[in-house]
Amino acid sequence: MDLKNTVFLPKTDFSMKASLAVREPDFLDYWKEIDLYQKIRTQSKGRKKFILHFGPPYANGHIHIGHALSETLKDVINKTYQMKGYDAPMVPGWDCHGLPIEWKVEEGYRASGMNKDEVPILEFREECRAFADKWIPIQSQEFQRLGIIADWDNPYITMNYAAEARIVEQLGKFLLNGSLYRGLKPVMWSVVEKTALAEAEVEYKDYTSDSIYVSFPIVKTNQADLKDVHAVIWTTTPWTLPGNRALAFGQDYDYEVILNKESGKKYLLSQELRANVCATMGWDAIEVVAVIKGTDLAGSIAHHPLYGKGYDFDVPLIHGDHVTTDAGTGLVHTAPGHGVEDFEVGKAHGIEIAQPVGPDGIYYDHVPLFAGLHVYKANPAVMAALLEAEHLLHAGKIVHSYPHSWRSKAPLIFRATSQWFISMENTSLRDKALKAIDTVEWYPTQGKNRIKSMVEGRPDWCISRQRAWGTPMTLFVHKQTGEVLCDPEVHARIVEAIHQEGGDAWFSSPAERFLGDKYSANDYEQVRDILDVWFDSGCSHEFVLKDRQDLSWPADLYLEGSDQHRGWFQSSLLESCGTEGVAPYRKVLTHGFVLDEKGYKMSKSLGNVVAPNEVIDKLGADLLRLWIVSADYSDDMRIGKEILKQQEDIYRRLRNTLRYLLGALDGYSEAEAIDLTDMPELEQWIFHKLAELQELHDRSLATFDLTSFYYALHNFCASDLSAFYFDIRKDCLYCDPITSSRRKATRTAMHYIFEHLVHWLAPVLSFTAEEAFLTRYGKTGDSIHLKQFPAIGNNWANPELGAKWDKLRHSRRVITGALEVERAAKTIGSSLQAQVTIFASPAMADFLNQFDMAELGITSNAILTIAQPPPQAFVLEDVTDIGVIVSPAEGDKCVRCWRILPEVSSHQHSLCIRCDEAIAA
Repeated sequence: MDLKNTVFLPKTDFSMKASLAVREPDFLDYWKEIDLYQKIRTQSKGRKKFILHFGPPYANGHIHIGHALSETLKDVINKTYQMKGYDAPMVPGWDCHGLPIEWKVEEGYRASGMNKDEVPILEFREECRAFADKWIPIQSQEFQRLGIIADWDNPYITMNYAAEARIVEQLGKFLLNGSLYRGLKPVMWSVVEKTALAEAEVEYKDYTSDSIYVSFPIVKTNQADLKDVHAVIWTTTPWTLPGNRALAFGQDYDYEVILNKESGKKYLLSQELRANVCATMGWDAIEVVAVIKGTDLAGSIAHHPLYGKGYDFDVPLIHGDHVTTDAGTGLVHTAPGHGVEDFEVGKAHGIEIAQPVGPDGIYYDHVPLFAGLHVYKANPAVMAALLEAEHLLHAGKIVHSYPHSWRSKAPLIFRATSQWFISMENTSLRDKALKAIDTVEWYPTQGKNRIKSMVEGRPDWCISRQRAWGTPMTLFVHKQTGEVLCDPEVHARIVEAIHQEGGDAWFSSPAERFLGDKYSANDYEQVRDILDVWFDSGCSHEFVLKDRQDLSWPADLYLEGSDQHRGWFQSSLLESCGTEGVAPYRKVLTHGFVLDEKGYKMSKSLGNVVAPNEVIDKLGADLLRLWIVSADYSDDMRIGKEILKQQEDIYRRLRNTLRYLLGALDGYSEAEAIDLTDMPELEQWIFHKLAELQELHDRSLATFDLTSFYYALHNFCASDLSAFYFDIRKDCLYCDPITSSRRKATRTAMHYIFEHLVHWLAPVLSFTAEEAFLTRYGKTGDSIHLKQFPAIGNNWANPELGAKWDKLRHSRRVITGALEVERAAKTIGSSLQAQVTIFASPAMADFLNQFDMAELGITSNAILTIAQPPPQAFVLEDVTDIGVIVSPAEGDKCVRCWRILPEVSSHQHSLCIRCDEAIAA
């Protein structure tokens, strides 16, 4: 008899080998062929919307691993909400203005020996636009290759005319409500890029600075103890000394006048810091001459240390709340044109705001001694001049964290310039933003405190840039009064012109076009600055969420890296609160940064950069997507060869689970299905596990902790299914008669397992789930991504049954452990060759008697004995009241199911009773 044909053997076209890098593009073609995104939108009409606002990546190069993390995570969450029954459109977009693109275009000019400033502005802007236009389709294809389903044919682009017009319209709202003003303030300035930078455009790196102590001779004072005394300051920016106009002290501190017995000179410094300063100077022979309260220093006047060399002015000693005794001397060199605190204290005391440095970092011609020098090279000259003047007390080096341009990588300076600001106070913007923060749900929760502290302490928002490529600052300033023109009609004409012709209209049109007959162009200066690029993207909630019919405002979710608390999250918050009074988002989710395998930041110089396209070309996008949800993305994540190898192992288990289910369900139809109440407890337990997973899925999505769910789902596949349920039910599936209710229950359970598993995996393993779905149901224009998560039955959850089977599985470990020992000793091969004798306490025996322990242990026989385990029995320390002895099973081997049973010898064809009946059926 050909028994092979009587045994059910799984059959499927879903291959064991994934070949993701080869197969995934076929699914992209299929999705395009069936117009998947629009199909999803059509069938979702009328559902409750879920709006995840796609933060715009920058269009200036190939995507990096951070892009892959952020945009894929958005896709996973969006797909999950879509499959939960929401209408979850995804509109991608690109940030196209600003320095990164302008810098790249300038690099081309520099390479050919040209000066960017000599190129006509409209020509330059056109080159920048072309550069962004080049990269948008490239990045679009790279994002699509990741499996991200979105409206790629209709993205939003910040340089589109309509977007630029809406950005200018928003600027006008700040102008007309009194928030916008022009003021002289120190800002972080890039002398390389010749523009102010926002905090979000700055990175802090270790930098070696000159560290010097300088003396200022006190020449006027009403304190007798201060006559012929030199005030001592410490600075790490010697180049700012030409801008010094005051010395700041703390009024609550005690200061000492000390005599250096070696030089015979007297110095003033903080009592608290005297020991440190003297140790640094190497001053051993000193005498404290007097102690003076900080308040008594007010009114004293010093001379600049380069007095007589062009710096012939008084340097008053003034009180400053920013003075500390953490380091230095307790007296702070104050250059109001080079520091925010210096500026504020100088302004409060009527001190001159000296501006010795030009936008290119070169001292102006009127600056004595240092005219024409670049600030990067000025320190030696300043120190030499101080040494010659006998006021350089000590010079050394210090390594400290210092701001650098994120793009040019050059160190920045603080420089007082005339800029345009949005006030945090004039219209209570700070208060509005802080109140709005409290209405938003932040994930992780510490994100709330982070952005709150940033908004609490941030200065007014500097939104002007001295560059060419960006949305223009469409403002007119009266030449005589300096007042900015606030006229809604003028503003409306500007907006309309930009809507029709783009931002170039501002630079190509005469002022009369906008001013009309009401004002004379001769009376007004037309501002030529551009807007901070963060203002552009901060307005995206207006020109994307509000202007597109498929979206709605505010967004349900913003999602980016944690650095965006000072970037896009904050600029969007301030823009929205300034114009709408509320936040543009209900929830904010942040992820960490991507590091290499050892936890180091990726850099080309270290050779540890992991490029997403390289991973995809070798392993496939689904591997990258799996890594994203497998790691804790609320913190920094690591990636590398070994980590990706681990993901390959996890992927293989998930794929093999799908493959086994597809094979086991070959030929399955609804006619085979049976009710849960008619199923064995083992199947009822499986349905309970599915209900548990669904509950976890709901909880995980509510807190965006998808890592916990997919970790549990992998464990379900590896432990609950492969190592337990599939293992036990393999015999029933292969060998039971097709009429067997137990086999029908098994196949029914496997149908539901497959349905839930393939749907749960779809948002993450988007290609693999599609392949599994289409393998089972065929390519009929359908897609797993058009489906919703299947419902959990009302009677599936059974905690009592779950606890019962958890206890059983815990006890079963003694059986499987004993079998492993014998298998390792080669006394048995297959577990079906064995009989187990279980020694148990009365209570444990009563419990185990509820189960077919031979079936659950996958042995041919199991004998349950109420007795203490003999010394030779296998036991586990953490499983009490049970021991197991393994012996050869008694009887003959059934040639069909391979179980060894006494009954086989009495049946023809060497079959057991069950197999005999199966053949007869």
